[in-house]
Order: sequence, then structure tokens, then C-alpha cells
Amino acid sequence: MTFRLRFTALSDVGRVRRDNQDSGYAGPHLLLIADGVGGAARGDIASSAAVEAIRKLDVPPGNDPLSELAATIHLAHDRLAEIVEGHPDLDGTSTTVSAAVFDGTQLAIGHVGDSRGYLLRDGVLRQLTDDHTLVQSLVDEGRITEDEARVHPHRNLILRAVDGVHEPEPDLFTTEVNAGDRLLFCSDGCSGVLTNHALAALLAIDPLETATSRLVSAALDAGSSDNVTVVVAEVLEDDDEASPPAFVVGAAASAPHLRISDESTGNLSDTEFAALSEEGLPLDPEDLRYAPQPPRRGSALRILAVVAVVVALLGGAGWGAYAYSQTRYYVSDNSGKVAIFKGVDLDIWGAPPLHHLVKSTDIPLSAIEPYFATEVRNGKAVESLAKAEKYVAGLPLKCADTSTIPVPSTPVPTPTPLKAPTRTATPTRTPTPTPTPTPITLPSPSTTPGTGTSGCTGAK
Repeated sequence: MTFRLRFTALSDVGRVRRDNQDSGYAGPHLLLIADGVGGAARGDIASSAAVEAIRKLDVPPGNDPLSELAATIHLAHDRLAEIVEGHPDLDGTSTTVSAAVFDGTQLAIGHVGDSRGYLLRDGVLRQLTDDHTLVQSLVDEGRITEDEARVHPHRNLILRAVDGVHEPEPDLFTTEVNAGDRLLFCSDGCSGVLTNHALAALLAIDPLETATSRLVSAALDAGSSDNVTVVVAEVLEDDDEASPPAFVVGAAASAPHLRISDESTGNLSDTEFAALSEEGLPLDPEDLRYAPQPPRRGSALRILAVVAVVVALLGGAGWGAYAYSQTRYYVSDNSGKVAIFKGVDLDIWGAPPLHHLVKSTDIPLSAIEPYFATEVRNGKAVESLAKAEKYVAGLPLKCADTSTIPVPSTPVPTPTPLKAPTRTATPTRTPTPTPTPTPITLPSPSTTPGTGTSGCTGAK
């Protein structure tokens, strides 16, 4: 028996973001979510370009839909590479991709990033995709729980995406469907704030359009600070009914990747960014995605502080620059351990010290996950001591195995019995003979190796 899909999609910019970097697509043969990750560049360009490349699969699939899906994800990768080559300001743009090709009996799924796919069958919700994030790797290793992952300070760090630089390496697999199944593909603005229980209850609502709108509203009411995009479909018995037009939502609906100019990359100018910093406005970490992209080593905030110090010193305003530097903090390496410094990580000959140690920790740099160890080693700039302490408290530690130490198996030799010296008898005294000592046998140690321990180590 073959089936058909009834489908719909909805995207909302949310209550915090100034533009929508999510893209969604729903058609009779294709369900697709792409969540743009822009940094300084515009993620909406990445997600809409990916949808344009992959939506070509919304046709009756051939004999190998998984290969076709992998090829179109790579086509999206190539398209991003072309865009960045023509517009260097967009360097760093990338997108997640979670796509499902439907052939009438099963779904061929390709997945990169932390957007998610779910299947609801007989009231039971099953997650189809695995997140490509640092936090998910910690969950898989049993080092944190799912509940801890939901509030982890680094839960948004993606390890794999379509970025035009690295090979996408999507997860590729198939899953069978039955009549009555419901499917949900959504950005992390939805799945990141709603529990599986809530998702299952909302996805089961009739009609399908109401379920879709309720999912978006519930995510926003739950406090999502991101764009929220959902693609929902229901599996029906095929009755030859004509399929409705496809849904294109979010950034893909306006196709910004087709209207790129040097003036429309979405970056804040240096002047605008400096003004926001001076005003002390609370900048959400996701908002900083629109700021000028930091170089590989260090953050934009640190570079701005250093430039301000250098310019002031060269212009004769050294003490003013010094005073400014002492409003900054950074986390770095101090003799192999994590420490918090006040000032900026810069030494200028002839100038007073621009930084000093304010707090040491017992956390070895070698015990931290490599990505964060590199970040600390390069100096992680923060705005205040409180934020520095919070950053240190959230550093993920790696596991280190403690080798087992075997107990020696060589037995201790049995000592030779001692003999008393022979005395010569005299006419006036009979000596008391010295008794021969009984040999003392030492117990042989066990030859069974000792049991070592392994696990995560680190100091608080």
C-alpha cells in the first residue's frame, strides 16, 4: 500500500530576533528545515540558499533517494561557497539541514546540525534525528542528562553544519511510515524549549493546521528567544487526491540569497557596534551573530579593547586607555590552569601593565574539552567578573582514564633459619644453649591486579 502526505508549515521571527534566519519547506515529496547560523554574516542567506538547492527533490523520487538527497545537500554546500567567494563579508555563514524525501512508503532522511525530525505514532513520539552538538556528545557519553543538556551554557554550539567550507557529512537513513503517522521537522527554537511530552500532545491536535500554529505559539510562550519554524505532515492512504501547493516559509519565502549586495549583508558597522557596547545595552549572545565576525583567535570585544588601548597610548592618552582596560576581564591560562584576569591581554613596552590576575582556579587546562581549552588559551574576553566566573563554572571537562596499577606478583623468598653460635664449655659454668629459631614464612602477595578507576576529573 502506498500513502500520500497532507502537510503545512509555519515560521515566526519570535519575540527577540530582529529578522528570521530559519527557512522551511513542505511539499508532497519533501519536508525540509534549515536554520541559518550566521555569526557576523546573515544566516538567512545560508538557509534560503540551502532550501533553493534541496527543494528540487520535491518530485517523485528515483530508485536511490538517499544518494539524491546527499547530492543536493552537497549542492547547497557548493552554492554557499560561491556566495562567500563573491561576498567575503558573509564568511562564516552556515545552516543546519534536516530533510525528508517521501516516496509513498518511507522517508529518506538527510540531517546536519541541531534542527530535529520527529515521528508521532499511536501517541508515542520518537525523535528521528541526532543533534550534532557538543552538548549531545556529552549526553551520549553519559556525562550529563537530557535535562542538564536543555540548560547547558554551551547547548547551542553546533559541531556540524552546511557552511561551504567543510564537507557536510550528513546522517543518511530511511524510516517506514504508516497511515495516521504525523511528522514534525522543526528548528531548535521549538525543540529547545518544549519537552517531548509537550511536543507529542501538540502534534496530535486536529486539524493539522491548528497543531502547527499551537506548536509555534507554545514555543514562544515557553520563552524561546529564537526564530521558531515547524513543518508538519500527516500520512494518509493514497486516494489520488491532488496535492495542494507547497509551503515555503521563513527566509526562503523572500529568497535573500538572490538579492545580495555589499550593503545588505546584515553586519553592524564598527561604529554601530561600539555605540551599543558603550551604552551598556544587554546583548543576547544570538544578537552578536550580526556583529562583525571575530577572527579565529579571540573575540571582537577583546580586539576592540586592544585597539582602543593601542590608539590611546600612541595618541598620548595612555592613562585614559589604561583606565578603560581596567574595566575589562578575560579568562586565560595561568601556569597550566584556568584563571581570571582583569584588563586586556596585551603588553606594550614602556606602558604600565594592562592586566593582572584576580582569581585563580584549580582547573587544569588539560582537563577541559579541546575546543574550550583553545578558547581559554587564546584569552576569552568577557564584560564583567561575574560573567567570567559564570563562564569558568560552565567549562565542560573531558574524561581522563586512570590506568590500573597491578600488584607485584613476585613472591617474597622464605628467609634461611638462623643458627646460634657454638660456645666452649668451662669447668666453672655450664652455658645455657641457645634454641634454634623457627623459620618465619612471609605470606605471598596476591597476584590479582588491582582495579583502577576512570571517569571525569576536574576541580571546582
